[in-house]
Amino acid sequence: MEKKCACGSGIDFEKCCQPFINGVLLPKTPEALMRSRYTAYVLKNTDYIYNTTAPQERKYTSKKHIQEWANACTWVKLEVLYAKDDKVAFKAYYMDDRLTAHVHNELSTFVEIQGMWYYLSGE
Repeated sequence: MEKKCACGSGIDFEKCCQPFINGVLLPKTPEALMRSRYTAYVLKNTDYIYNTTAPQERKYTSKKHIQEWANACTWVKLEVLYAKDDKVAFKAYYMDDRLTAHVHNELSTFVEIQGMWYYLSGE
């Protein structure tokens, strides 16, 4: 039985974010990248999250920090509010390690470098 993708697209994981996370395809839009990064957090795929962060921003984070945050959270749902140009607004619902519910509300900015989209920043 096929499993729906964690990103909330309604599409099966194999046809949605899996090809991006496995490096078979590149996300063609900032929204596709953001959805695949959320799915990577669900899967605790630190390498994908780190590698899709803009190279100039990687010095501000580490795979260890990403892994710690991913491990401390149970990701529940992603809600994309809008996506336009290089911006994606979303809400990511999760439970922390004390089972307290949270909503991470962010406006993300992405940058395209040599035909590949990267996460640049969020506010």
